[in-house]
Amino acid sequence: MVFKDCLVGFKELRPLVHLLLPLFFHWIAEEMTFSVLVDVLTSALCPGQTTCSEVIYISGLQQTVVGIFKMVVIPLLGQLADEYGRKPLLLITVSTSMFPFAVLACNQSRDAVYVYYVLRTISFILSQGSIFCIAVAYAADIIKEENRATAFSWITGFFSASHVVGNLLARFLPEKYIFVVSIALLIFGSVYMYFFLVETVERVDKRERDSTFLTKIINVTRKRYESMRYAAVVVFRSPTLKIISFVSFFYELGMSGISSVLLFYLKAVFGFNKNQYSEILSAVGIGAIFSQILVLPLLSPLVGEGVILCLALLASIAYGLLYGLAWASWVPYLSAAFGAIYVLVKPATYSVISKGSSSVNQGKVQGFIAGVQSIASLLSPLAMSPLTSWFLSSDAPFNCKGFSIIVASVSMMIALCFACLLKPAEMSGHDMEEEIEAPLLGES
Repeated sequence: MVFKDCLVGFKELRPLVHLLLPLFFHWIAEEMTFSVLVDVLTSALCPGQTTCSEVIYISGLQQTVVGIFKMVVIPLLGQLADEYGRKPLLLITVSTSMFPFAVLACNQSRDAVYVYYVLRTISFILSQGSIFCIAVAYAADIIKEENRATAFSWITGFFSASHVVGNLLARFLPEKYIFVVSIALLIFGSVYMYFFLVETVERVDKRERDSTFLTKIINVTRKRYESMRYAAVVVFRSPTLKIISFVSFFYELGMSGISSVLLFYLKAVFGFNKNQYSEILSAVGIGAIFSQILVLPLLSPLVGEGVILCLALLASIAYGLLYGLAWASWVPYLSAAFGAIYVLVKPATYSVISKGSSSVNQGKVQGFIAGVQSIASLLSPLAMSPLTSWFLSSDAPFNCKGFSIIVASVSMMIALCFACLLKPAEMSGHDMEEEIEAPLLGES
């Protein structure tokens, strides 16, 4: 019976085809450059060396700057997607990645790498997190509530599938062609989305064309503030949304910290190159496809998103601890196996948030909690970059090169503690939002 319901749910996901296909090509283009960038950046800034403190610090600085701006940009993009439509915001966010890659496709000198970092930082500010936020809001517009967990798992499942394809391309393509192919895929995804993606939000006529420029600026600023304030009130007056915001914060604090230094750590400790990176990332991706597209839709009706979230967080803790304590070159491969489970954190989180907010506030609430995650991604490199460089150097106080990754795992333990507080009976908060909206409208 559950399998039959799952098949019915899959049929209802057909409207997402024109969303998933361009995003699939976009994520392939992003992923195929990931494992190569470590070698390219290290070779440009620290020629002939296996580890490069400058790259680690610049990457940490980049993540910090991105986190600062994302705190404002992601909630703002979520609000704009509710008012002006999902399609134009998706087009803007997916098209930003082609410019930094174009720089490296033309030149990989030291100066070109610095230009890449600037353009990539701007790209991350606009696209990192916001693509998922808007895509989830788009899916919530056209998918029934009982099938949203399946829809979100398909979105994240396609994300994992793109990781596999992207890493296979990175594994077998010559390095000089990787950025060229990536740019071509990014252009194709944007063009496809422009012509085939159907808008789901009816744009409201603002009737402000006769207003002065200053008046427009004041009105826009005031409306953005009121909208962000409303989203904050909705989240913190809902027990479910408040708890899931803490879960998201501590999980992102740990996982973004690990992701920011992991490849540099593996290169410095075990001498890994793009081939080993691709093998590890492909292994994670293959398992993630199976778990997100097949396992989660079957388990969700049986045990609920809260249980899935807790199991996925447990897997993420094991993932981090094994990397941090890795004593041989095969241990990272064992750790990667847990990636098939911890990837369920994202779709489970999206489903809990979606069920806890009404259809008109999907973009606002998803955007607000994505903003909370961006605060975590801002804070994590402040500790991870210097801590990783310190314990990889000869000045480390004791011999534990993965100590920073172990510290990041503690943050995910805290996220698990909060996730255990979620109550299934409270996960639907539509009525509470209506109660909140009335006094806020009365104040305006």
